Amino acid sequence: DEDSKRRLETNPLRVLDSKNPETQALLADAPELHDYLDDESRSDFDALRAVLDAAGVKYEINQRLVRGLDYYCKTVFEWVTDKLGAQGTVCAGGRYDGLVEQLGGKPTPAVGFAMGVERLILMLETLEVIPAEVMQTVDLYVCGVGEGASLASLMLSDSLRAEQPWLRVQTHCGGGSFKSQMKKADKSGALFALLLGETEIAEKQVTVKDLRGEAGQQTIAQSELGQWLTDNLS
Repeated sequence: DEDSKRRLETNPLRVLDSKNPETQALLADAPELHDYLDDESRSDFDALRAVLDAAGVKYEINQRLVRGLDYYCKTVFEWVTDKLGAQGTVCAGGRYDGLVEQLGGKPTPAVGFAMGVERLILMLETLEVIPAEVMQTVDLYVCGVGEGASLASLMLSDSLRAEQPWLRVQTHCGGGSFKSQMKKADKSGALFALLLGETEIAEKQVTVKDLRGEAGQQTIAQSELGQWLTDNLS
């Protein structure tokens, strides 16, 4: 096809990646990449396969697998699934030993990959392999209504994350009434909502509402919040 003819002059390996069915039929009789590896490349690939075999990692050698960027060298790979329809590539990458030097750095052998996080999550959900405890993703949902509430909510959330990095804090940033914010707090799956109104801000307090239990809500000093969270969440 015309696109593959153009690639013959610019990047011939990309012809192997053609999505044109007629071109793919022609490639069935094309020479295989492995027949043209130099000694160094063959040795490196054999060593990689030995590691994969020893680790029990199943794989298939794809003689037509290429990457769209020219700086890749030696091994390239894709991690694919048949559980997501046409969008089956979850992770892909390879070696690019010359890239750092091309960008002005010192010669640096390198390998890397890009992973589609949304596809990974979708695959985990499709296969139903997400542990129940992982589904709980938020500890605290911080809400604020009134003068200065948005800034106060951000500052409170930031201080909590700094003081107790284990906390999973989500800050409401969309405005709206307390009622609408509480609906989103409940939908987030958070265990507790932290409520900041004009009174709480003025008196340096925070109202804590139990979203999953029967403890109701209570107002405590912001200076005591860290200890309260340690006692009730850790």
